[in-house]
Amino acid sequence: MALFQLTKDDRYRAVLDPRRLLRWIYLGRVSVATVSFAVALLSTLVTDPARTLVATVPFVTAMVLTAISFVRTEVNRSEPGPGFLYAQFVHDLFLITSVVYLTGGAESQFSALYILVMAAAALLLPFGSSLLLAMLASVLYVGDAFLVSEGAFSISLLLQLGVFTLVAVGTGYIAARLQEAGEGRARLQAELARVQLRAADILANIRAGIITVDGDGMLLYANPGAESLLGITLDGQIGTPVLDRIRDTAPGVANAIAAHLAEGQVTSRQEGIVMRDGRAVPIGITTTSVSGDLSQERSATTAIFQDISDQKRIDALHLRAQRLEAVAELSASLAHEIKNPLASIQSAVEQMSDRPAATADERTLGALIVRESERLSRLLSEFLDFARVQVARRDRADLRVIVQGAADLAATHPDRGGEVRVTLELPGEPALIEGDEDLLHRAVFNLILNALQASPDRSEVVVALRHVTRGHVPDGLPFRGPAFAIEIRDAGAGIAPEVQDRIFEPFITTKAGGSGLGLAIVHRAIEAHGGATLVDSGTTGTRFTVLLPAAPVPTGDLP
Repeated sequence: MALFQLTKDDRYRAVLDPRRLLRWIYLGRVSVATVSFAVALLSTLVTDPARTLVATVPFVTAMVLTAISFVRTEVNRSEPGPGFLYAQFVHDLFLITSVVYLTGGAESQFSALYILVMAAAALLLPFGSSLLLAMLASVLYVGDAFLVSEGAFSISLLLQLGVFTLVAVGTGYIAARLQEAGEGRARLQAELARVQLRAADILANIRAGIITVDGDGMLLYANPGAESLLGITLDGQIGTPVLDRIRDTAPGVANAIAAHLAEGQVTSRQEGIVMRDGRAVPIGITTTSVSGDLSQERSATTAIFQDISDQKRIDALHLRAQRLEAVAELSASLAHEIKNPLASIQSAVEQMSDRPAATADERTLGALIVRESERLSRLLSEFLDFARVQVARRDRADLRVIVQGAADLAATHPDRGGEVRVTLELPGEPALIEGDEDLLHRAVFNLILNALQASPDRSEVVVALRHVTRGHVPDGLPFRGPAFAIEIRDAGAGIAPEVQDRIFEPFITTKAGGSGLGLAIVHRAIEAHGGATLVDSGTTGTRFTVLLPAAPVPTGDLP
């Protein structure tokens, strides 16, 4: 799509294009030489060998010079240099002098042809060079009038020389101004071309989708980001109606464009969805008008849209963190208030059950109370662990070692479930972070163990550690990268959407007998390291992604 357009190009090109001027010079030269030679042969001048020679020699030289010049400029596409141009104009001055000689010398009506040569020279050569050629034309004209044609000095001859001088000066001045304008316009065109290339490069590389349609809904432009987000090919659809095709995958984008075209309704940061790979991806949509040619009654409409799923997930993380922080503060005080009386109750019941006078029923009830008290005590301990999650120490650690140790421990844990194998994908180079190695080990172990318990028999849990560059860290995190991502993928039944949004909240669990605090503790542990925990789940399989900032490179290690 052209972002800028210069009008009236043809108006200036005929004046400033050297190749076009040279084509007219070639045509004029051949015409003058041919007509002069034909008239010389068909008139009574053929009886004078000297005058016939004057007509023949310029005709031959004109044909030879024109043929050579045409091959150089039109066939070989060589740039006409100063020497080449001087040769053209000097020859043409001698050609016109021969025509003037044959048609009456000083009284010839063809002396005006000198003016055409001087004007052309002024357009193609510097001002000083055009003046020199004007002086040569005057010398040739006067020489022909006095030495060859034996003319006498007259007022008309003097006026003719004055006209030559005025034409040379005036045309040279105008040509100089035109050349300055041409140079300025060439600089402007170069700058516009540079801006065009830069804009095209930016539009081609940004991740947001950009689609422009005209007033009739015909596609004018679509960048690669739009094709990637929509999952359809639009590059070959320029000039065709595309709203129906876009509506199949992104109804929000198509409806926003249609509303803007029909009613001029501007959409700003509206949310929509794109159906991609069988799932709905949230996008943000903005529309704007693009002013076109003044002759067009209806302006074009541009829709800008981008994937906001990462932003929505980060917003959910911030909201979740605030909610968990409030719960943690309440949990700490509440757990202390319950645990101490609970310990007293458990001790009193044990003593009552151990009395010799206690009946069998009393001992049974006492054992039940003690067992449930112990279970409640364990729950309160987990509650306190959730409330007290914090980084006790920050050391430089290798995530490969942490992930390897957690995976090995989870793979042999008695509560892992059926026969499920763990596959590790670790990088060859160290993955250094700064944090509490023990706290991170427990968080990663908890996630891997959950994945093993959720997977069916003879399936696979994949644990992958990879490096994340600065530009691929989601916006909204407390760090901008680089980072490391730990991905844990299982082959289970997935997490229900209504549970997925609350999976990291306390007491939310899908496991029988689970306390619902494991993932909440994981979330707080990763958050304490400045990272984030993300979850993606479908009808089959769940993927947990832990993002942790990479350790800064020591100054001594910089190249």
